Amino acid sequence: MKAPTLGAVEPFVQYGLREARYTSFEHALREVAAITYLMGRGYDPGTAHQIVESWEVNERF
Repeated sequence: MKAPTLGAVEPFVQYGLREARYTSFEHALREVAAITYLMGRGYDPGTAHQIVESWEVNERF
């Protein structure tokens, strides 16, 4: 269970670390948490990411 879980979220951890360079750690953590929450609700990763990105206006939720 450990390896598949960490493997599923790792791309978004890396994304969040990159995102934090341009926004803030608070913003990046919130974004990654929302994406992985939606993944846990059954959305595929790409759709979850698109949904969360659609909530942003000027890099803010």
